[in-house]
Amino acid sequence: MGSYVVIVDFRVKPGALAAFRRLIDANARASVQAEPGCRRFDVVEPENEADRVLLYEIYADRAAFEAHMRTDHFLSFDADSAGLVAAKTITTGDLVCEGSV
Repeated sequence: MGSYVVIVDFRVKPGALAAFRRLIDANARASVQAEPGCRRFDVVEPENEADRVLLYEIYADRAAFEAHMRTDHFLSFDADSAGLVAAKTITTGDLVCEGSV
């Protein structure tokens, strides 16, 4: 496979979810549209967990993810959303089995 997976768990400050979603949704779309190495970028709101957002991202490799973190759209998202986020956990790893294939 060779793909690199990033899972981000955001805890958004109370009352900031709508503003955060506007920013992350724009970043997700820009990532998939403008970055050849970004294969997937999903934004998930877990059921019954207000103010929590999960990201599931797949990149061609770690270098593609590192390039993502240098893009204007990511840097803008990161700066603009910083005040909206209470906590963030990042998990990374190699995609070892793609069940949909």
